[in-house]
Amino acid sequence: MRSIEPVDLVIFDCDGVLVDSERLSIEVDRRVLADLGWTLSREEILHRFVGRSSAHFRSEIEAHLGRSLADDWETPYQPWYVDAFERELTPVPGIEAALDELSVKTCVASSGAHSKIRRTLGLTGLLPRFEGRIFSADDVENGKPAPDLFLHAADRLGIVPDRCAVVEDSRFGAQAARAAGMRVFGYAGGLTPAEWLEREGATVFTDMRGLPSLLGW
Repeated sequence: MRSIEPVDLVIFDCDGVLVDSERLSIEVDRRVLADLGWTLSREEILHRFVGRSSAHFRSEIEAHLGRSLADDWETPYQPWYVDAFERELTPVPGIEAALDELSVKTCVASSGAHSKIRRTLGLTGLLPRFEGRIFSADDVENGKPAPDLFLHAADRLGIVPDRCAVVEDSRFGAQAARAAGMRVFGYAGGLTPAEWLEREGATVFTDMRGLPSLLGW
């Protein structure tokens, strides 16, 4: 049965919501930062960077190092991410079953670059489910926690914000969804503590298979 307040669009974050990439990314991020001279724990990386854009990652590194990075600074590190993803990346448990149950328009709105989103969705077999409805922080001026990306996705698909629901696993993403005037469902089955998402006003759940019922299906 549909919910009392149905939605017309479900916007999914990618990393940690569709693809189980956060653990892999954090470990590679830790190696990259150490190579650049900045030693952070996995917990510190989770707190600082998960859910934020690559531009934010770069600006924080530059601020810490006190110098600018070369335009191609990421090039030597890209094989590290590619290798980890190709060896170990899987869909988030239960996401395919949840998507099968949803009879509403869906899209992806991620802080990652388009190339990264397409690569991770492709590796996990999820890309055909979202082809033509993929949005990146590169498409807007301000990434999460600003609402720009979610508002851009809704506008492109012709849905007003209060008829949208966002599925996020980061506090920055939850903040962005709330700022956009959208309902936010916080997936706490990964690395982000449930209380972080609760503090941002998200409806928190830990099993992706339960998402359709939360949305009223």
